Amino acid sequence: MAAPERIEELKSAALAEVATAGSTADLEAVRVRYLGRSAELTEIKKSIGSLPPEERREVGGSANLASREVEAALGSRTEELAAAEREERLRREAVDVTLPGVPHKRGSLHPSQRVIDEVVDFFVGLGYGVAEGPEVETDYYNFTALNIPPGHPARGMQDTFFVDEGVVLRTHTSPVQIRTMLSQEPPLYIVCPGRTYRRDSDPTHTPMFNQVEGLAVDRGITLSHLKGTLAAMSRHVFGGDADIRLRPSYFPFTEPSVELDVSCFVCGGDDPNCKVCKGAGWLEMGGAGMVDPAVLSEVGYDPEEYTGFAFGMGPDRMAMVKYGIPDLRLFFEGDLRFLRQF
Repeated sequence: MAAPERIEELKSAALAEVATAGSTADLEAVRVRYLGRSAELTEIKKSIGSLPPEERREVGGSANLASREVEAALGSRTEELAAAEREERLRREAVDVTLPGVPHKRGSLHPSQRVIDEVVDFFVGLGYGVAEGPEVETDYYNFTALNIPPGHPARGMQDTFFVDEGVVLRTHTSPVQIRTMLSQEPPLYIVCPGRTYRRDSDPTHTPMFNQVEGLAVDRGITLSHLKGTLAAMSRHVFGGDADIRLRPSYFPFTEPSVELDVSCFVCGGDDPNCKVCKGAGWLEMGGAGMVDPAVLSEVGYDPEEYTGFAFGMGPDRMAMVKYGIPDLRLFFEGDLRFLRQF
């Protein structure tokens, strides 16, 4: 078949397929089939240079005209089909704004974080600042500056995780107190919440646990100030009827040292079968005491001029008591059935 006749035939077939195409994807297939790099019409254009001179003008003109007509038909039909497809997509994706929204589940604060916030809010209300420090500490800040030199028996009580020689995961947040005292002059009132680490794991101990420690250094601070502060804090966290008692104890960085007990807010000490206090009437909350003069001297404070008190409490333990949770490990398992209760 002569080239002009074949060109006309290809054009007619292309226009027919454009007219009957049902989607833009079909149109793209038509374009590739008749105008693509390997299409027959394209091959005819490429071969024009090899035709006799007298045939080139006729074949070239017919091929170019056919290409333009097919391209024009494709463009027009594409606009029609694209508009129809857009309308269909909008109809399919339409949203009835009068329907009720899809509710999203809300999270809640972890029980330990609830207690931490309550304790920190109480002390901030008294004018204390909030101080934080690194969880990976040097031996100096974690032990030596706190009157726990190398070889001291109290180091064994800590069950320390060692990162490197002279570098540990902090066993308490007391290093934050040292760092703050080294950078600020007294008077000083701070509360230090944070994570701490020790080699321990059972229903009441975990390798990682939270602590909230506090420090007050000023002229004329006494043990009675400590007791009054802890009593007010306990009433804030456990209720207005909570009472406290201080029992003699030992910590290397305080002298004298005491253990803090809070009266059982469930039975008030009147039920020998109480599951919370086990009939004792008291719940152990943490340790406290007057800052040892050796610690004050280590940070450059004059122990003849300034005194101070420090305390440390476990908000995880406090949450166990407050919410009646039997196993500390539940706090760290990520069980939504447990966490949703709070």
